[in-house]
Amino acid sequence: MRIGMRLLLGYFLIVAVAAWFVLSIFVQEIKPGVRRATEGTLIDTATLLAELAREDLLSGHAQQGRLAQAFSTLNAQPINAHISGIHKVRNEYHVYMTDDNGRVVFDSAGKALGADYSRWNDVWLTLRGQYGARSSLADPNNPQSTVMYVAAPVTDQGRIIGVVSVGKPNSAMDPVIKRSERRILWAGGALLGIALLIGAIMVGWINRSIGRLARYADSVTEDRPVPLPSLGSSELRKLAQALESMRVKLEGKNYIEQYVYALTHELKSPLAAIRGAAEILREGPPPAVVTQFTDNILTQNNRMQKLVEKLLFQAKLENRLEIAFQPVDITMLFHQLQQQRSVVLAAKNIAFHCHPVEIQVAGDHELLIQALGNLLDNAIDFTPAGGTVDLCASREGEMWVLSVSDSGCGIPDYALERVFERFYSLPRENGQKSSGLGLAFVQEVARLHHGDIQIANRPQGGCEARLKLHPHFT
Repeated sequence: MRIGMRLLLGYFLIVAVAAWFVLSIFVQEIKPGVRRATEGTLIDTATLLAELAREDLLSGHAQQGRLAQAFSTLNAQPINAHISGIHKVRNEYHVYMTDDNGRVVFDSAGKALGADYSRWNDVWLTLRGQYGARSSLADPNNPQSTVMYVAAPVTDQGRIIGVVSVGKPNSAMDPVIKRSERRILWAGGALLGIALLIGAIMVGWINRSIGRLARYADSVTEDRPVPLPSLGSSELRKLAQALESMRVKLEGKNYIEQYVYALTHELKSPLAAIRGAAEILREGPPPAVVTQFTDNILTQNNRMQKLVEKLLFQAKLENRLEIAFQPVDITMLFHQLQQQRSVVLAAKNIAFHCHPVEIQVAGDHELLIQALGNLLDNAIDFTPAGGTVDLCASREGEMWVLSVSDSGCGIPDYALERVFERFYSLPRENGQKSSGLGLAFVQEVARLHHGDIQIANRPQGGCEARLKLHPHFT
């Protein structure tokens, strides 16, 4: 299972358990909470009715008193109330009043008149000056028919002369309880949905950040490193920086190993030639032979010196992280290149077509003229006498393309993927090979300019090198 899915499941499990725990407490507290609130309302009502019923009880005709008349009017009057989605259509209070002996002298339902209620908790406790309440079944065969009664004393000059008890069926509170439970459960479901959405967003962000790190690591493995990704999390940012530091150290080690190996390989031939010439000179050959092998030593020494200088310059270029961008005039650049190569072009009778345009690009003038010079030198070396070389500029999207094309033999298919490797070189028309650093230099120049270099064979023969650069930043 992917780490993102594990994080999402773990996060959702924690939220679900916490939500279940909280919701279960809320649901368990709804019913007693509603009943406590109802009980408080009943005691207030009973106390108020006890004050109103004093005169009825003292008169001895409670069944025809003001309390009885009020309930008669109440029962005859229809109720049509909508309370937060609950439809109330009738009076749900059951009120009865007893004398100081606990005998019922008034019953709003008209059923218990004259009954002895002195043993019921609400009457018994209230007659003794205590808080009296009870919950009893209205129908012995129906466990859901419980009614809550709360009583208040009827007093006269500080003496308890009776009890007024107000009852309300617990079933009347069921719609309120169920509605509250539904709302809490809906809220819990919404909470879980929101938590799942937040978790999915969080996991998606983590997966995206890890994916960017993975792509960066893959690019390093494939020796095509992309820029270090910018990550929002400090931990992921530290991980990315650690990967970058590791990459730099590994590249530095590989870089030195490759250079030592390449330099050793390239120096083998001139060193062997110098050694052979030195062994012959030790035998005291004739002056003509001495001159010949002395010239050979100097030639090989000059070759090694140029190779070392190019390597040092290449290493210096590869260690540069950025350049100072300046506007470079393409017309002037092309004119300089044409002047510098005019003698070589004339010697090989190569037609040179230059197509300058009045544009500017952002870059380093010296690096660009060296890079384009290397491309021109390659084109001239691989173009036979009487051929053509073209240097032109064109717009491609937001980039300017400086291209060098020739009518030579082109690049073999097996070499197309290796032309930018250091020290990789193909034999020229005259059979000689170069140092193999020219195109590697061009690639580094393209990197420093945040551009690109591409080389491909042309359908009509020869090859074309395309150096892409950004326009001048104004």
